[in-house]
Amino acid sequence: MSVSEAEKMFRNHGLTCVVSDSSYVKNKPSGIILDLNPSVGQKVKEGRTIYLTINTLSTPLSVVPDVADNSSVRQAQAKLIAAGFKLTENRMVSGEKDWVYGVIYQGRQLQIGDKAPIGATLTLMVGDGVQSTATDSVDMVENAAMSVEDSGTDDDSWF
Repeated sequence: MSVSEAEKMFRNHGLTCVVSDSSYVKNKPSGIILDLNPSVGQKVKEGRTIYLTINTLSTPLSVVPDVADNSSVRQAQAKLIAAGFKLTENRMVSGEKDWVYGVIYQGRQLQIGDKAPIGATLTLMVGDGVQSTATDSVDMVENAAMSVEDSGTDDDSWF
């Protein structure tokens, strides 16, 4: 029963009703009455107020767990599903195989602390195992040392 229907019914019996609380129940329609106080079957004097608890009008938001750049696919999937989110097929990006590089909701990459509706469908950005060619820092140091040695100029003036 909706709040407007309940108001009419209570008004016909000489009572008033007020929404005092809301709660989220996933499988119930929004705005439906979940509970009332005093409860059904109790005697109430005319002119009294009935307090209603309704299902929230919108899906509550929840912080998306931080899984980008610190989780494997399996870890990220477990954390997100446990938090109440759904997952679509992974979006593959270049990088380490099965490493999560980001989370996408409605086409936008989420940042740490971003929220999404409970039950929202998220997409993981996962490495495909094909890394871009990156220079190893050890090679850079060795190459720099060789270029200094090859320069042939010895400047001892700094002693």
